[in-house]
Amino acid sequence: MSVSARVYLVDDDAAIRDALYLLLQLRGINVELYSNAADAIDSISDKSRGCVLTDLRMPGQTGLELMAQLRARHISLPVVVLTAHGDVGTTRAALRGGAFDFLEKPVDEDILVDVVRHAINEDAKGHLKRLEVNAHKARIDSLTPREREVFLLLSRGLQNREVAIELSISARTVEVYKARMMEKLGCSTIAEVVKLSLMLEPSEQS
Repeated sequence: MSVSARVYLVDDDAAIRDALYLLLQLRGINVELYSNAADAIDSISDKSRGCVLTDLRMPGQTGLELMAQLRARHISLPVVVLTAHGDVGTTRAALRGGAFDFLEKPVDEDILVDVVRHAINEDAKGHLKRLEVNAHKARIDSLTPREREVFLLLSRGLQNREVAIELSISARTVEVYKARMMEKLGCSTIAEVVKLSLMLEPSEQS
């Protein structure tokens, strides 16, 4: 578990906050406490790592509104909902809203800790994946306009001679651009080039 990862615990009931804080801290999990969703939203950023553990019904903004605010800010932290109001409708609303899991109070301590650890681990894996994607996109952005054209055409399955015809250049020139492009991208095969191209948005692939 990352040393910077923590649980952002949001609950308006002070007794429950204190009990959950003690439980998670004793299990080696760092916790930040918030009595309302607004304070949590102000503190959590896209650099925050870990997960959110939130009550559903709270004065002011609800847990569902908290999730919506996080999504609007492109914050990808997993959200675990913990509530005493666990009817089918609220469960479905929470899961449709992107909740990682939905737990009912009173909750078994071991189950809660297991879900929280799973959420933190999923966030860590997702964060590493996003870093990898961003690094690959940075390499693609380093290509010259002509190298990018060669990159996109090769990734669509065109052969060198077909790329040459498409760009009105010689096959030998295509080879030169291809070699430079492969070096910049750190690719040794066309299959790797294709995988990189799949990371681009559709608008970037034209």
